[in-house]
Amino acid sequence: MVSILEKIERLRKARGWSVNNLAMEAMLTQSTVNNLYMRNSEPKLSTLRAICNAFGITLAEFFAEEDETRDTDVAERLHRRIDALSPAQQAALLAFLNEE
Repeated sequence: MVSILEKIERLRKARGWSVNNLAMEAMLTQSTVNNLYMRNSEPKLSTLRAICNAFGITLAEFFAEEDETRDTDVAERLHRRIDALSPAQQAALLAFLNEE
């Protein structure tokens, strides 16, 4: 299992953010974020919530297993595309999906 700090690190690097960028995006002080890394400690819940907000994810998404997160991403992308369809297109898609 990946530690909280390892997951933060992976998400930070995936965005190409420095530690200072993370602090700025999360509206935390640089010393708060630097201390997490220097002490290799887990953040307080309020700090983790701010970090998740910066990443644009919920705490539930942060703690979800990788496969669950990937499934959620696919579902969200599909939902956005379906919402963009006209009512007639949505009905046609539903009819298509209901065919066996």
